[in-house]
Amino acid sequence: MKFSIIVPIYNVGSYLKECLESLINQTYKNFEVITVIDKCDDGSEKIADKYIKKYGWVKIYEEHTGLAKARNIGIQKATGDYIVLLDSDDYLENDFLETINKALNDKPDILRFQVRDIINDQKIDHNEIGFDSTNGTEAFNKIIRYHYIENAWAYVYKRDYFIKNKFKYMENCIAEDYGLTPLVIVKAKTVKSISYIGYNYVQRNNSLMNNTDYTKKIKKMDDMLKQSDYEKEQIKNIDNIEPILRFLDNSLIYYSTTLKYRDYKKYNKILKKKNCYKHPIENGLKSKVRSLIIKTNSYLFYNYLVR
Repeated sequence: MKFSIIVPIYNVGSYLKECLESLINQTYKNFEVITVIDKCDDGSEKIADKYIKKYGWVKIYEEHTGLAKARNIGIQKATGDYIVLLDSDDYLENDFLETINKALNDKPDILRFQVRDIINDQKIDHNEIGFDSTNGTEAFNKIIRYHYIENAWAYVYKRDYFIKNKFKYMENCIAEDYGLTPLVIVKAKTVKSISYIGYNYVQRNNSLMNNTDYTKKIKKMDDMLKQSDYEKEQIKNIDNIEPILRFLDNSLIYYSTTLKYRDYKKYNKILKKKNCYKHPIENGLKSKVRSLIIKTNSYLFYNYLVR
């Protein structure tokens, strides 16, 4: 089996059919589908069952999994050479696997492809420039310029590499991609990127990333702090980690400015205590001035100066 496609499913009834249809329409057929289904109350499981039965896909049912745990379960069940993570409200282009398979000719640990946003039926392409196979830290320094960086579904992973390093998404966390994807990239021996746009990211109003529940915003901030600490501990013996440190710290700083001001002040003290404002500064006068303003008052910078 060349590819294992892992699809966590939870209350995505309005989007699921398009997701699953994009799998059966693949022009390349050497793949397995592993569905990990949480308890649904919108008919998602019934929709999935029709495809599972017809095409012999793997079905794992487990309540209260969450996205991170569902991915971990699916990866452990996978048998393919490479792992594809597909969120069940998104969908692939029909030639996705065929194009990816050709690009894997030099067998990199990770292959990066590009993403199309689907917002209110409007398609927005992100035309990123690919690069040849290189080591993980050099690759991250290039990927950090992309529109999407830490999103787990923007990459194809060699299964042996993933399992050997015992990578796992931190369970019961929001934004678990942030807590693992950068680490997976920088530890890789070979990472390759192609300019092909094959993943359609459907942004729905009630998704985890677009949820307006403020308590979840606070939880996400706490989870990001925990995950950042974990990643920094894991990469401390890797050379040339400045780009990932800059990314982790800047992500924390930026997200803190999206909170209510009283909470921003609380977390700003934590970030200063953790030396997040001492991340390496990029070269160039503009970047240095930007970093100085952020260090002085990040809330002012992100909420007023860059609007």
